[in-house]
Amino acid sequence: MLKGAIWDLDGTLLDSMSAWDHVGEIYLRSQGIEPEPDLNEIIATMSLQQAADYFIDYYGVKQTPDDLIKGAVAIVDDFYRYEAQLKPHAAKFLTQLQQAGVKMCIATAAERSLVETVLTRCGVLHCFSEIFTCTSVGAGKDEPAIYREAMKFLDTDRSNTIVFEDSLHALTTAKNDGFYVAAVYDEHEEHQDEIRRIVDCIITDYDNPEEFNKFIQGI
Repeated sequence: MLKGAIWDLDGTLLDSMSAWDHVGEIYLRSQGIEPEPDLNEIIATMSLQQAADYFIDYYGVKQTPDDLIKGAVAIVDDFYRYEAQLKPHAAKFLTQLQQAGVKMCIATAAERSLVETVLTRCGVLHCFSEIFTCTSVGAGKDEPAIYREAMKFLDTDRSNTIVFEDSLHALTTAKNDGFYVAAVYDEHEEHQDEIRRIVDCIITDYDNPEEFNKFIQGI
């Protein structure tokens, strides 16, 4: 029986990955630094803290990590405050899980202030009992720390907890740590074949999550 659900935000609950596509480039150029062509690929799997450290170490940015993170968040703040939307039927899906008694929390690389802002505006903040960020746990999603902390808070275990993510690297981390994992399709993630090979189920439509429902009935 499913008792706990750990949710990623960007690309999983929100149609928001496009907002982050060029944040690193925009930030570096604002500092008079020209980014390398493969910057987005390099920082794609990093938390904001890791990316800040990388910008300081590699590009010599003359700011503290905290100030750098604040600068990056400011670039996307208006998008989260006024524009970002839930994926179609995501609110309905969350409500169904909540009504079934599934405890839920957020585990994201985004900063808490952004998460609270957008989930409040979209009317679903009440579905989640806590928000965990890579900054708050001190590790990116290349490590399982954020999922372990979330599970501990939910007071569940790996046999009844599922992680919802859209990216291959995060799904791989959670799966390798023994969690059930559900992949939510997002067009920004190119590695769909690799994802399908490792996950327990894939959700392409929150309004008709057949594969998810079949999986849950089998655990």
